[in-house]
This record gives sequence, structure tokens and C-alpha cells, in this order.
Amino acid sequence: MDPVVLQYENIWLRRSDVSLLEGPHWLNDEIIRFAFHYFVNDCYQLLSLLTVFIGPMITELIKFSTDMKELFMFLKPLALPFRQWIFLAVNNNSRKTPGGSHWSLLLYHRPSNKFIHFDSRRATNAIHARHVAMRLLPFLACKEGVMFEEHECPQQSNNYDCGMYVIYIAELLCEKAMEEKEPHIPIQNITAHSVTEKRAEWLKRIQTLMERVLPSPEEAVESH
Repeated sequence: MDPVVLQYENIWLRRSDVSLLEGPHWLNDEIIRFAFHYFVNDCYQLLSLLTVFIGPMITELIKFSTDMKELFMFLKPLALPFRQWIFLAVNNNSRKTPGGSHWSLLLYHRPSNKFIHFDSRRATNAIHARHVAMRLLPFLACKEGVMFEEHECPQQSNNYDCGMYVIYIAELLCEKAMEEKEPHIPIQNITAHSVTEKRAEWLKRIQTLMERVLPSPEEAVESH
């Protein structure tokens, strides 16, 4: 049994999803997707008109879809031409079937007209990020001369924290967006210890949401 333990917006987190935050585990699509939705709905509502977060599933569609009409159908509701900060979770999967072993963060920053790639494993995902950027370009209505930059990024010391780095760096960039500053991150503040603390923080956040929506023992008895 792998029951759903939290419904948040249109995301259904199962026990196995949440357990990935409990220890040294690679984070899956659903946890990253949850974090992106949480940023939009709970943390940075003031940025809702300026930013958009494109989760793993749509990013994979951007990467692999050969049907431009289908892609347009998925991307049109995101109003990309009007967004100043566009975040994407990039995976190193090279096939249309589910897979991949590494996450990185790609940002399109309209004010500087460039894609900025943050990779916690020395540009492992550079090829994939550039491909996603190229495929996304026709939907941005941006100026000519778009640049692609590999940004200096703190490096993970294990093989499982890449998803946590994506979430952590996206959060720091949102703080920059709130202050209307350039998309640079204080890499000296991102350490293996702080990433572990951030993992525990997200686990606690989800557990708190679970407690809010689960019925009390008395309510559970009354419902039977």
C-alpha cells in the first residue's frame, strides 16, 4: 500500500514521495513539483504575475515533443511572454520514457534576456538545459540575441541531493526577484549542512500540511 497522504492543489503526494525527504534519497518529480506549486501559492504570491514555475513533466514535454501545436496548448496558459522569471526543472533523461538521474535548474531572466543554468554537478545537464532553452525560445516572445550562461553553483557532495539543490536555489532566486535584484545566488551560504537542513524543513512543511487536512481521531470515528 502506498496511500496518498497529502492533496495540495492538483498534486497528490503519496507516502513514498514524502519518505524521500526523510533520508539520503534522490527526490522525484512529485516533490519538486510540490515545491514549485508551494512557492507560487504560499511563499511568493506577490511574484505571481512576474514568475512562473515549469515542473518536470512539462519540461520533459518541451524537451521531447515533436508536436508544436500540442506544446503550444500546454504552454499558452502559462503566459510566458509576460513573465520576467521563468523557472524550469531539468532532468538528464535522454529518452521519452521516464528516467534520468540528475536534476538542475534553468532560469530564463527576461530583464537580462538570458537563460541561466544552475547545476550542482559541474554542468552535467548543460546539453539538456541548452536543448530545453532552444525548444522554449519560440514561446517567449523575447528579444533577439538571447544568451545562455552556466552560472557558478555550489556543488553537491553526494549522488542524491540534486533535487534539493534545485528547490533551494529556486527559493533563493525568488528572494532576489522579490528585491528586484539580479539572479545571482550567495553560493557561500549553500553548504552540504544547509542543504540537509533545508531537506528537513521541507519535510516538516509537508507534515504540517498533512496535519491540517487529516481528520482528528474523534472526527474519524464520527465519520464511520
